[in-house]
Amino acid sequence: MTIKQLYVAGAGLMGAGIAQTAITCGFDVTLREVDDKLLNRGIDNIKKRLDSLVQKGKLDAAQRDAALNRLHPTTSLEAAGRADFVIEAITENFEAKQDLFKRLDGVCKPEAILASNTSSIPITRMAATTKRPDRFIGMHFFNPVPVMPLVELTRGRETSEATLATTLDLSRSLNKTPITSLDYPGFIVNRMLVPFINEAIRALTEGLGTRDDIDQGARLGLHHPMGPLELADFVGLDTHLYICGVLYEGLHDPRFAAPPLLRQLVDAGHFGRKTGRGFYRYGPDGNRLAD
Repeated sequence: MTIKQLYVAGAGLMGAGIAQTAITCGFDVTLREVDDKLLNRGIDNIKKRLDSLVQKGKLDAAQRDAALNRLHPTTSLEAAGRADFVIEAITENFEAKQDLFKRLDGVCKPEAILASNTSSIPITRMAATTKRPDRFIGMHFFNPVPVMPLVELTRGRETSEATLATTLDLSRSLNKTPITSLDYPGFIVNRMLVPFINEAIRALTEGLGTRDDIDQGARLGLHHPMGPLELADFVGLDTHLYICGVLYEGLHDPRFAAPPLLRQLVDAGHFGRKTGRGFYRYGPDGNRLAD
C-alpha cells in the first residue's frame, strides 16, 4: 500500500513533532486539533522549529516553505476520510483514545490504517474498538520526534502482515529506525525505562543521593543524555504515573508500582516541565531554572 496522505490527530508536543517530521519528508499531512487555539499553538511550534533549522543551515528557506505548504491544519474529524494512514497522538488515556478511534473508524476509508502513538496502552484493546483490527497498529514515536531516530511498532493480536509491512515502510520514509514489539504492557522501551525512573525516585526518597547526584550518576556513569529525574520531568510526571498504572495492572510487578513521591508531586499539580515544576523548576520557555 502506498501512503500519500497522512492525518495526525493531536497537535501537541508529539503530534506536532510527527507532522513536522512527515512534511519535511515530503508527505502531505492534515493536522487536527479540537479547537483553533490548540491547533494554532501546534502550527506555531512547527514554524518556529523549521525557522530554527533554516537559521542553523540544516534546511533552506525554499525547503521550509515547501514543507509548510504540505501541512493542512484542521479542526475537522471528517477530514480523516481522505487519509491513507492516520496517526493518533492525543493524551495517554484509554477512554479518550477509544472514543477517538471509534469516531475515526466511522469516517476513514475502509483501506486506511489506524495507528496509535501510545507508549503503554495495549494495542489489541484499542483495535477492538474499531471494525478494522487487522489495519490497526501501535506506532510509538519518541520525544522530540524530529530528532529521535527510533519508532516502536507494536502489533495487536489481529494486526495483519500487510499493515506491519506498510508501517515499516512508512517509518523508514520518515527517516526513522523501526523496532517491533509484542503487545505486552509497556512494549520494549517503557518496560525498561519505567523501573529505571521509579528506582531513581525511590533512591531520592530514601536519601541514597541528592537529586543532582542521581541524575549526574546516570549521565556520566551510564552515558545517558539526561538523568532519570530530569527525564521524568520531560515526559511529564502525570504521564509517567499513568504509565506506571497501566504496567502494574498488566504485570502486577512491584517494579512498576508508582513511588509515593511521584503520586504526591502529581497530586500537587507538579507535572514537570509542562507546569514549570517537578523534580526541577522551569521557566515559561521550558528551560531549567537554578534552585
